[in-house]
Amino acid sequence: MAGARAFAVAILLLLAGCSPSRPPVPVGAETPAARLVERARVTMGSELRLTAWTADEANAVLAFEHIFDDFEALDRQLSVWHETSEISRLNAAAGKAPVTLKPEVIEVLRLAREVGDWTNGKFDVTFGALSGLWKFDHDQDNTIPSPRAVAVLLPLVGYEALQLDLQNNTAFLPKAGMRVHLGGIGKGYAVDRAAVMLRSHGINDFLIQAGGDLYAGGKRGDRPWRAAIRDPRGEASFAAMNLSDETFSTSGDYERFFMKDGRRYHHILDPDNGAPARGNRSVTIVATKAVVADGLSTGVFVMGPDEGMALIERLPDVEGVIVTDRNEVRVSSGLRSRLEILAPPTDAP
Repeated sequence: MAGARAFAVAILLLLAGCSPSRPPVPVGAETPAARLVERARVTMGSELRLTAWTADEANAVLAFEHIFDDFEALDRQLSVWHETSEISRLNAAAGKAPVTLKPEVIEVLRLAREVGDWTNGKFDVTFGALSGLWKFDHDQDNTIPSPRAVAVLLPLVGYEALQLDLQNNTAFLPKAGMRVHLGGIGKGYAVDRAAVMLRSHGINDFLIQAGGDLYAGGKRGDRPWRAAIRDPRGEASFAAMNLSDETFSTSGDYERFFMKDGRRYHHILDPDNGAPARGNRSVTIVATKAVVADGLSTGVFVMGPDEGMALIERLPDVEGVIVTDRNEVRVSSGLRSRLEILAPPTDAP
């Protein structure tokens, strides 16, 4: 399963010819021109870049600070890297007793279970039980765990066992050793909250980019925002598309990985066998909610190209682009007229 998302989205900011409408100004005063206002900060394990197309820079900067603070607060609640986080408390109580959690944490867990249902369990936030075996973070050592070590921990993976009481805001992991990890969905939840915050400040034309998760609101002047999908085996982008009031999330096997005996081992684990998922090189999901795109990009990646694309076609308001392990590009029916292929993706191991 995914931990921190890959930096997979390249933002192509297009020159705009006109500005959005602005409030009236006093007679004789010069009307301020809308322009890009941008700030960035590292949070939730990746860079969070906020961009607004606005004539009111001070208002945008104020909104940005609120969002940076909210990301930090959510990180302290959702991350397993904080020993006092809500998720760390839940994991510590596995097999002992239910834990009362903050409503937003319960909501992320509820959404994670929903995506788990859609993907037949291929998106599973209880994969955290395996995270100590495979090392793809600062502790990466390029070793492959033994089949026996994986087999011992696999019974601790299974999102269906996670018990949620939505009325009392409690969660319970019934087996000692079970661990929830929200790296595959927490950032999308935070991005959706950021979009609400920007709109509450009267900012409707914006970009939010957090690693491989993107939200494009409104337009850049008189044009849509434009985003590109990275070549999984190259540094350039192989496809691009316009976005407006949509989210865009990519999961790939190319950011956190190692090669051994000609085979690529990456951080997106299949919860059924505890090994890196096979069948895809990257999956990009376009949706109306970032939390959906975030979870589905991981789940579809693990499902494989055939089952994954079939799921994309069934779900409302969801589209996708898959690059298979055979370097085939598959595009969902709703994106075929929108996606521009810039160049074939590089064919390499």
